[in-house]
Amino acid sequence: MSWSSLVPDAIVIVDYDAGNLKSVQRACAEVGVTAAISNDPDRVRRAERVIFPGVGAAGSAMRSLIKTGLDAALKEAILAGTPVLGICLGLQISLDHSEENDTSTLGLIAGRVRRFQFDDPELKIPHMGWNEVRPVAAHPLLAGIEPGDEFYFVHGYYPAPIEQHHVYAVTDYEHDFACALGKDNYFATQFHPEKSGRVGLRLMEQFTCWNGSC
Repeated sequence: MSWSSLVPDAIVIVDYDAGNLKSVQRACAEVGVTAAISNDPDRVRRAERVIFPGVGAAGSAMRSLIKTGLDAALKEAILAGTPVLGICLGLQISLDHSEENDTSTLGLIAGRVRRFQFDDPELKIPHMGWNEVRPVAAHPLLAGIEPGDEFYFVHGYYPAPIEQHHVYAVTDYEHDFACALGKDNYFATQFHPEKSGRVGLRLMEQFTCWNGSC
């Protein structure tokens, strides 16, 4: 094994066959950092920071994570204090269980992921497009978000954490739902910062210098 293979990556984007990796990598480049895409659990464990993105279904995502050992690597990185950013599906499979495919998930934050159910027949599933994000608690990654700032969403399920102190921002889609969760050195968004223009890039940039403290 070469010495270079032992040097930690500054940022690793977790590849578990769940899409949108290149757009996350491009967003990192836009804010001046290089991020490696990897499905190697050891690189995730050694990384200085980890981004855990994803689009797709909870069931297939969990099967891929377990098959590759990335589920254990993510938990070990978080336990070691590594700053980790979850995005979209990455957020959803961070809770205990998802109604999508009736799937047991990672259990990083206590709670469940539920399917949208609406009284208004005009509201569509998935929730897709731009919507306002309203911080409800201070967090370094949400610094600078102003009233009216919108981020890009695409999802048919939403997180319902048990403990409300894990909720850092909400969005309205018939009713308020949690769109940003955090616990210690783990922070996750239901929206896609990498697809959200200026405000999304600011969040990504703030992640690149976040030390994992709230």
